[in-house]
Amino acid sequence: MGISVFDMQALQHNWSTEETRAIFDEPMRVQKWMEVEAALATAQARLGIIPQTAADDIVDHAKGSTIDIPKMAAEIRRVKHALVPAIKQLQAACSPEAGQWVHYGATTQDVLDTGMVLQIRDCHALFLRDIKAVGRELARLAREHRDTIMAGRTHGVLALPITFGHKCAIWLDEIGRHHQRLRECEPRLFVGELVGAVGTQASLGPKARQVEEGTMAVLGLGVPDISWAPARDRFAEYVSILNMIGGTIGKIGNELFNMQRNEFAEVEEGFTEGKLGSSTMPHKRNPVFAENLPCVARGLRASAGLMMEAMVAEGERDGIGWKTEWKAVPECCLMAGALLFQCASLLKGLRVDKARMMENLDRMRGYLLSERVMLELGEKVGKQNAHEWIYEASMHGIENRLDFADAMRRHPEISKVSTDAEITGMTDPRGYLGEAGAAVDRVLARSAAWLEG
Repeated sequence: MGISVFDMQALQHNWSTEETRAIFDEPMRVQKWMEVEAALATAQARLGIIPQTAADDIVDHAKGSTIDIPKMAAEIRRVKHALVPAIKQLQAACSPEAGQWVHYGATTQDVLDTGMVLQIRDCHALFLRDIKAVGRELARLAREHRDTIMAGRTHGVLALPITFGHKCAIWLDEIGRHHQRLRECEPRLFVGELVGAVGTQASLGPKARQVEEGTMAVLGLGVPDISWAPARDRFAEYVSILNMIGGTIGKIGNELFNMQRNEFAEVEEGFTEGKLGSSTMPHKRNPVFAENLPCVARGLRASAGLMMEAMVAEGERDGIGWKTEWKAVPECCLMAGALLFQCASLLKGLRVDKARMMENLDRMRGYLLSERVMLELGEKVGKQNAHEWIYEASMHGIENRLDFADAMRRHPEISKVSTDAEITGMTDPRGYLGEAGAAVDRVLARSAAWLEG
């Protein structure tokens, strides 16, 4: 039975992917616990702390399939402990002698925290793959539409000419920084712990450090200098990066959502046969993919905020903050995975209407070139005079429904210092794109390394 949007068969595809759900489902969570227990036994046997035969038996049985999850869950409810019922089942699966060495010297948080790191590492590989997919689609759009002129908008209204490629390159540049953040956090994030009840490793004996190092070597994780049981910044940093990625993708989705409004109609999502827009209006082609991105991004922000709460830990171990992570971290990873996958899909199928972009640019009948005209005219008559004359011409032209060029031609002062050809040239949007094309080229050149690496 599904209650959460991550579990409902009808909704889960909006909020997660099959791959991320497989990483964070309960059987995989238990599997990661068992991997930690197997690594611990392996390391302890190598150091002569437990018998090699016991370690071999533990490794043979420390698998997710060993654990009866419904039975474990019922026992968790009875004993009020998150890990002991699973440990008991692992112990029972081993020989009586080997079972005595299961979970030797470790504490619950050692296993659950390190197991969570293993889950995140699996998800991280997907994120690196999918953020590149988003980047490649943005690079393609930036390259293809480097010179596709459209109206730039500030404060929600038409401002100056830009290109669609410039817009996509800005998004690509931002996504590239997120990729860099993901890679840079790896040595801080992929660190396990084996520190015992209060972080002193007393229960692990005189070879505690070697045990921790050996266990993490088996798991392929880094070794901390000191306990991080009450220091939750590693997970907080990671979900913060995911939250930033969600913010960028939510922005892209929202922008493409608005650009699909009928009044603009500058882009359109790829349409698939059978896609319905309304139960009562058969004609509709709703921007369902674009609108889902800012929706999921809002959910990600909420769960990331919960992880910030988990940073406030009391003493050397705090179940209040710790247990909130069990909800926050998986949810952040699930939603981030959905955002990256869906964004790449949306961009791949995006249709760009160049003619409509130019049509919308012309809605202001040339007035959005007033800045350019002021600067060029100002070189002849001074900036303040130019501003005053253009203001007068613009107000008269707008009130009388004249094009900007016609309004300037009718202004007595402007017409004295500018020819018809000069006025026509100054009101051509293609001549006022500044460094847009060069900026796109710089971003594409810089992005090539991480997109192809």
